[in-house]
Amino acid sequence: MPPVIYGTSGLGNLYVALDEKVKQEIVRQHVLHSPKPAVFDSAGKYGAGLALEALGKSLKELGVKQDEVIISNKLGWVRTALKTPEPTFEKGVWRELKHDAVQKISYEGIMECFEQGNELLQGYIPQLVSVHDPDEYMAQARSEAEAAKLYQDILGAYKALEELKKQGKVQAIGVGAKKWPVIQRIFRDVKLDWVMIANSMTIMSHPEDLFAFMQTLEKEVVQIFNSAVFHGGFLTGGDYCDYKLVDAANEEDRKKLQWRAQFFSICKDFDVKPAEAAVQFGLCAPGVVSIALSSSNPERVKENVDIARVKVPAPFWKAMKEKGLIKAYYSCPE
Repeated sequence: MPPVIYGTSGLGNLYVALDEKVKQEIVRQHVLHSPKPAVFDSAGKYGAGLALEALGKSLKELGVKQDEVIISNKLGWVRTALKTPEPTFEKGVWRELKHDAVQKISYEGIMECFEQGNELLQGYIPQLVSVHDPDEYMAQARSEAEAAKLYQDILGAYKALEELKKQGKVQAIGVGAKKWPVIQRIFRDVKLDWVMIANSMTIMSHPEDLFAFMQTLEKEVVQIFNSAVFHGGFLTGGDYCDYKLVDAANEEDRKKLQWRAQFFSICKDFDVKPAEAAVQFGLCAPGVVSIALSSSNPERVKENVDIARVKVPAPFWKAMKEKGLIKAYYSCPE
């Protein structure tokens, strides 16, 4: 796996609706500049399948062969008809969608997601598959009994993935979630090849217990993809953090804004771009083989690919620790 893989949420009109030609150029730029095979991470949830659709269409029109790309499809959301003014999932962040999506995590649901995803990809078959957002699925539980049932649904979903792997239809199975304790629980019950940790092991948030869990994954040779290391663009100056609009009147959001202000100040002192620091931090975490980065600007794709090779000076990391912005236990890049 290359150090940077392309996250396709932007192809699903996250925050902004992109023209089809722009989407194709984004895909072209990543195929052009990434080490081969180029890797794309997608999901049925991204734009209610729009990201998968745009990715497949772009690859086909660009004449990219199946063996020239690796596609990760995080399964668990199925495209449905749009019956409301805006989609019912993750309200306020997706633009100009023509479909809705519903979560279906079960044996049958995952098989449906896999088949629909392949259709949207116009025949491109993902080599990597996973259960997407099992943490959100578990969050629906209103009792311990209901939580137990929902978790059995998740285990059923993994039976489907294991069958797909045994049949040779996919190469590796994993999990993608924002709340990492759910990943830890699944890891105890399922043989995983890889995990994608989102919004969790970042320069702004890196809990020690997660750090220890990642060390365990590394020992077990489970590859880790680190995702959303910018917290949805927040660490590069955006107004959203983890897909939610930041509100300065909210105490927790104020703390995040204060942290970012200090971070930006230290970056300026050492002539380090915030994105460079965030990526290098995310890459040096235990077991991490790749960072998933996305962009809605084709001109930034090469910059994203190259950012993995940028060296951040040691005094920067020292200053971050001295200010308490990075925890003492974390081993920063040298």
